[in-house]
Formats: sequence, C-alpha cells, structure tokens
Amino acid sequence: MPRKRHVDAEPSTHPAEHSLPSSLPRAVSPAPSERPSTDKARPKTRSFVGGYEDSAPSFGRQADLVPSRAAHEEAFDAALRPRSFDEYIGQRRVVDNLKVFVEAARRRGEALDHVLFCGPPGLGKTTLAHLISASLGVTLRPVGAPAIDHKGTLASYLTSLGERDVLFIDEIHRLQPVVEEYLYPAMEDYRIEIPVGEGPAAQLIHMTLPRFTLVGATTRTGLLTSPLRDRFGIVLRLDYYSPVELAEIARRSALRLHVPISDAACHTIGQRARGTPRIANRLLRRVRDFAEVEQNGFIDDPYCGKWLDRLGVDKLGLDDMDRTLLRTVIERFDGGPVGIESLAAAVSEESDTIEDVYEPYLIQEGFLTRTPRGRVATRRAYQHLGLPEPVAVPVSQPRLF
Repeated sequence: MPRKRHVDAEPSTHPAEHSLPSSLPRAVSPAPSERPSTDKARPKTRSFVGGYEDSAPSFGRQADLVPSRAAHEEAFDAALRPRSFDEYIGQRRVVDNLKVFVEAARRRGEALDHVLFCGPPGLGKTTLAHLISASLGVTLRPVGAPAIDHKGTLASYLTSLGERDVLFIDEIHRLQPVVEEYLYPAMEDYRIEIPVGEGPAAQLIHMTLPRFTLVGATTRTGLLTSPLRDRFGIVLRLDYYSPVELAEIARRSALRLHVPISDAACHTIGQRARGTPRIANRLLRRVRDFAEVEQNGFIDDPYCGKWLDRLGVDKLGLDDMDRTLLRTVIERFDGGPVGIESLAAAVSEESDTIEDVYEPYLIQEGFLTRTPRGRVATRRAYQHLGLPEPVAVPVSQPRLF
C-alpha cells in the first residue's frame, strides 16, 4: 500500500505563474539596481481607450487589447468587455446579486464561494468571471474543459493558484469523469492527492491547496452531474438580452472602437443581434467595414439595415442557416414533426450545433416547437418565409353501416 505524506502547497510567486491583469500593478517589483537597462529607459504608456485614460504601466498587453491594433477577433472581444460591474449592461438581477456576494467576500477577506454560470453561448459568462477576479483584486486562471485531459493537468492548475485566486473552467460539462471526481476534494476540502512512483515504493502525497474560487461556465446544464452541480454555492443563469440593452451595448462598443454611429443604427443592430451581445459586437464590426468603404465611416440608417441584409441577417435576426432550417422542416418534411438527426443530415450540420446554437433562438421567438415526436414549424415560420400555410384536411368519422 502506498505510503502517504502530507505537503502544504505554497502559493507560487513566480511572475510567469501569477501574471496580474494589466489594470493592476505587480505585487513584487525588483529594486532599481536590479532592473535591466532597457527597463530603466522604458516610459510609462498613456493610452485612451473608450474615452478613458489608462495611466497604468505597460506590461505588454495594451498592444493586443487596443482595437485599432488588434489582429484577431478575440482581442476585439477582450477590448470591448466592461471593466467593472457598473459598466455591465443587462442581466441586472444576476449582476446585483453577484456584486453583493463579491463585496461580502472581499470585506471578510475570504475566497468567494464557487460560482456556476449557465446559459446560451455569448451572453457574458466569461466576462463575469473576469469581473469577479478584478473586483476581488486576485488573479484569474482561465482554461477550457477539453484542455484538462487528465488529472495531472488539473493538479498543475490547482497547485499554481494563490490565495483567493479564481480558476475559470469554460464548458465545464465537458470534463472527463475521472478529472471531475478528482476535482471534488479540491472544491470541498481544498486538498488533492498526488501519487508518486510505482510499485511498492509508490507514495501518495496529500497537498493542501490555498482557498480558491472555482468559476464554471456551461451551455448545457443538463449534462452536469449532480455531485458537481451541488458543490457550487452560487448558481446563476443568464438569459437573452432585450433589443434596448443590445442597442446600448452596440453604442458603447462603437464608442470604444471610435466609430461614429447614430442611435437608429444602434437600434437596428440591437434588433438583429438575436439577444446576444457577442453577435451585436460582431455585426457592429462588419457594418463598420461597410461604412468605411461605402459611407465615409459613419454608420446610419437606412444604410445599416441594407448592409445587414447583405450579410444575410433579416429584421428579426435570422441568418441564412436559420432560414435554411425552417425551410427544410417545411418543404422537405411537410412542416414536421422531424427528428433532430434527420434534420441535421438534411442541412449538413451537426445535431449538437443545431440544438445549442440555432434552436434556442428559433424556439424562443416562436418559429419552431419541440415535441416528443420531433421539431415542428409554427405558423409564424410560414409567414416569415412567405410560404402558404398548410390547410388542415378534416377527417370524417367512417360510418358503421
């Protein structure tokens, strides 16, 4: 039987393992005599992003977060994220409750209880995780669940955490069962067991972890096991945003991107964003491209609506794939019911993508219904596509004689 040892895991202070956000100063700074000569001559940068002056010293992140110099979509999303709970638009009940929980933990000097965010993709779960760590003044360690392929990977993330740090696991429902069970004692007792060696000389090392906060995000709550779900002390669900909230998000994003836009254009983008801020920001960036080439950089109606039509996004926010799904159900399957696998094969798309990405909005807006026998197109789907509604044929009861 392996011998057991007890080891307390000291919080790592190496700068490569605990990199603070750019908005916070580093906790440990070398003496002036120990700094390289290149650092002595390096001036502090003063940048203006979204109308606010950022006087924090540059640690190599500002160039990636300024929208005008960003090279990919993720940098845009990071630059457009709110920097505090007060800047967050929408989800008022969730944000107000979360502010109370975070403030209470900060005043007590304790780690926040484990948090689980549920809801469709693109609603701000990752943004809220960043706001939690920023409000507590601690480090955020984000990781995707598919990247944690075995227990050793999870142990490396857990042992690198500092006191009250935040570990953010996206798509937490995709954790492997072995890894998930290994996470249970870390969440409850803040300890893990690491086997060292093989055979009779093997040892089982007990490592005590610093008190940390696990923030999980999932788009499919039903796939979470009950033991994992019950270990989260705070469970919050995010809903779709209203067109007014999305219009305000588009206006604030345009301000940070330094894009002139009218209120009517913001309202148009909000109506066609499918209730999702991520889609609103994406539409804003694409409309900006049209405006810079065809309209001297200014975004206004009716040009904004015409450009969105050219992108395949109609007035109700449906794109080409949404209309293809509805048209397939109506024309190929007589309006339904049709099974998800048959529908996925007919449109050459994965069934999981249809269930997670397209169906929620179509069902919420009343274009599609889900029955035990399959998916059925509603009357609103026929009207939106301009197709004639099916005529119900009355079935007469046969005569006995």
